[in-house]
Amino acid sequence: MSSPHPAPSGLQPRHLAMLSIAAACLTLGLKFWAYHLTGSVGLYSDAMESFVNLAAAIAALVALTIAAQPADPGHPFGHEKAEYFASGLEGGLIFVAALAIAYEAVQRLLHPAPVAQLGMGMLISLVASAINGGLAWLMLGYARKHDSIVLEADAKHLLTDVWTSAGVVAALCLLLVLPPSWWWLDPLIAIVVAANIVRTGADLLRRSADGLMDAALPAEEQGSIRRILEQQLAPGLRYTGLRTRKAGNRRFVEFKLLVAPAMTVADSHALCDTLEAAIMAELNRCQVTIHVEPLTS
Repeated sequence: MSSPHPAPSGLQPRHLAMLSIAAACLTLGLKFWAYHLTGSVGLYSDAMESFVNLAAAIAALVALTIAAQPADPGHPFGHEKAEYFASGLEGGLIFVAALAIAYEAVQRLLHPAPVAQLGMGMLISLVASAINGGLAWLMLGYARKHDSIVLEADAKHLLTDVWTSAGVVAALCLLLVLPPSWWWLDPLIAIVVAANIVRTGADLLRRSADGLMDAALPAEEQGSIRRILEQQLAPGLRYTGLRTRKAGNRRFVEFKLLVAPAMTVADSHALCDTLEAAIMAELNRCQVTIHVEPLTS
């Protein structure tokens, strides 16, 4: 059975989560300032999504801190699944934000109110979006490097926020040139934003559920494992019962190795070591468990 690869030095996922909290606080303040200046429910929807960003960043930091703890007698397979709880919580928070946005938009449709200082409000929103965009780009790179679902979820949510803000600002620009009778465009923008972020939340919940229910590794990774076994096993040797799963950024692979009854324990052990090393070289942070059985036919 293999040991996990050591964590790389330098900037770590928890540092990114801390940076995400700081950025969320800053952008939250900027976007609610924009909403306060304008009274635009479209900008309110943008600000509400930033509130979710803050809550999600805090949850991500907690989850990454837990996931970094080494295995112990009570949790012999480690704590990496804490990341799935954080991404699931983020998906749930997105749904809450969508409901709040939709409610506010409907209220504005029922009770129209004018908007003001749209130019300044949109400029503030764009500054906040630039901050989120830069952070999301940085986090996506580190999410791939560390294979962290919680960092990836946070980064993708930030990117959703960026596109949402761009869409809101683009649509609100129309209100600068359209007559006052087009006031309904503002709450309509908010409803579109709510529908868009619901889609993001549903995707996060689905991925979290897959991780918590021990979904198998992606087909391409399973294909790599099978290719390695077929290349390494000599004629007459077989494997069966291949099972895979993932917890956070750790992969677990297990299968039965069928060998000739005459093969010695030492030779069987050496073959297992070779197979483990080959799979570990292909898949990052992989733990391989092999059960040796005699080949009966």
